[in-house]
Amino acid sequence: MSVTTVQDMASGSDHPADDDPAPVRRTRRRSTSHLKAVPETLEERTRIKDAAEQYAASLNRSRALSKNELEQHGHTLLNRLGLPEKFLGFTMVMIGNFFWKQQFLAIPFERRMLLLPHCLKHAEGCPAEYTEFGLDCERCGACSIADYKVRAEQLGYKVLVAEGSPVVLKIIVSGYIDGILGVACLNVLEKAIDKVLIAGVPSYAVPLHSGDCMNTTLDEAWVWDVLDKYEPLPERTTSSYVPFMRASSRIFHDDYDRLLPPRKTRDSSQADTPVAVTEKAAREWLAEGGRRFRPLITLAAWHAASGRAAPTAGDDIPDIPDDVARVAMAIEAFHKASLVHDDIQDDDRWRYGKPTLHHVHGVSQAINIGDYLIGLGYRLIHAARSIDADAAADILESMSRAHLQLCDGQGAEMVWQQSAAASLTPLDALQIYALKTSPAFEAALYAGLRMARHPLADSDIIPALCRHLGVGFQILNDLKDWRVDAAGKRVAGQDILAGRPTVLLALAFRSAGQEQRQELQRLLKNDDGLSDDERLQRLHDIFEQCDVFSTAETLAERCGERAAELIRSVNDEPIRDLLHFFLETVLAADSGPTPAEHLDPSEPVFANLQPPAAAPALVSLGIPDSA
Repeated sequence: MSVTTVQDMASGSDHPADDDPAPVRRTRRRSTSHLKAVPETLEERTRIKDAAEQYAASLNRSRALSKNELEQHGHTLLNRLGLPEKFLGFTMVMIGNFFWKQQFLAIPFERRMLLLPHCLKHAEGCPAEYTEFGLDCERCGACSIADYKVRAEQLGYKVLVAEGSPVVLKIIVSGYIDGILGVACLNVLEKAIDKVLIAGVPSYAVPLHSGDCMNTTLDEAWVWDVLDKYEPLPERTTSSYVPFMRASSRIFHDDYDRLLPPRKTRDSSQADTPVAVTEKAAREWLAEGGRRFRPLITLAAWHAASGRAAPTAGDDIPDIPDDVARVAMAIEAFHKASLVHDDIQDDDRWRYGKPTLHHVHGVSQAINIGDYLIGLGYRLIHAARSIDADAAADILESMSRAHLQLCDGQGAEMVWQQSAAASLTPLDALQIYALKTSPAFEAALYAGLRMARHPLADSDIIPALCRHLGVGFQILNDLKDWRVDAAGKRVAGQDILAGRPTVLLALAFRSAGQEQRQELQRLLKNDDGLSDDERLQRLHDIFEQCDVFSTAETLAERCGERAAELIRSVNDEPIRDLLHFFLETVLAADSGPTPAEHLDPSEPVFANLQPPAAAPALVSLGIPDSA
């Protein structure tokens, strides 16, 4: 079976890829370390910075730039300047800065965050200590961190000294800041582009001169250029999905009890009785953890399909009718139920940084809690009485179809786990992915469109788009399973050690020679009694020899291309922009090391399984813990 044939399977096409219109190719993102050089002299850096300001002046600011678009602009500007590609990352940051600068400066100081990296500190003799909030600079005047921090706090900024902290997006979604001034190395800024800029968060970044976290330097004047400047704008111009993120968060916090009133736990004195235990656990599980991406898509799709103007960064949370919010909550209830059951079937220990429900309550009780969440989903749709009966019936049909397909996919996965792994084909793996991941995306998008009576709800575009996105997402997830971030928070290779069928394994068996296939089977069964580290290293070597990682990246890229083709066929601009955001968010590339780079036999990656690090508390930033 050729790679092209596997690509067609991923796309759901019955025709050879060569028969399709040539797609606009998404930029490949394997190793990008060679693209992150910072010009050595201030003169060179200033030349790119000034050129980026002129270049950005002509850009369309109606919506945020995707990483691919920013990358294309970076290449264009470098070509104009006659500069090498190694400065691409730096140039992208400069263009992004001037795309957002005026909108960032229009944000009041008290609605901004200053992010500073720990590596600006002097390595020798620094009296500051690390706390759960990052570096404590309060009593230290030895470096520039204290200067920026003190002045920013005087102005009203929230300040965090801990680059790349996962708490940042939580603070944004919670509604406490609208813009970010960040100082970081290009590695960190690359990750921020995917996670922050595409959502529509006005940001301005000052790159460190090197990625070496030992006494690095920066152009300090560039920080002061914007730190204490405030320039109001008559109106903001760039659409943002942050208001929808906040709306999705709010329905599970401020509006939770009103939209989904508790019954057994309504009386606090009865909350811990046996009959109330299930409701209490289910409601807590539904309200906590996760990105709530599916309800976000439902809310944003309804808003766009209803002909309402897109919000911009800093706008208030859009006015969402209660019944639309209830349907979005139902999507999350069904999703959370599937996670409970999936964690049991895979015996996963951690979810959202906490022990999984079956490790807390036991398997039987966790199954019951998952079933209860399904019931809550039905109750929420039933309570959405302002939605016409036909729309409610169609949404229920979409959700039930998604649930059945998920069970089909999960059942197939368990069958393959129990059978000979060598018989798994790439098509088998991709079909499982399409069944397990795509239907929930489709149900979330469909619900928003259907409630607004948008004609796209009944087109073939939505299921096809979600199939590409679901398969691409799962392939990227497989690749991430072979990466370890700088903090070691991801344990590599867990899927393959657990015997789960992945497209990586299927591609390896397809391409392997006889001896390699025999070794793969021995490693999967661990016939040789090897440690996890040793097994992973040998599996990794075979995957490399069979070009598995590169082929999988090609498959994920192809999924993105097919999805982009479909999005371009949508004539409704607000919907098209939403689908573009959907694509870029779901298929955001992992910016960590490539699979070939991280495995080092001398560095065990499986020492012991620890829960993921919790995000730092927010109290020190003036934000309540309940945010």
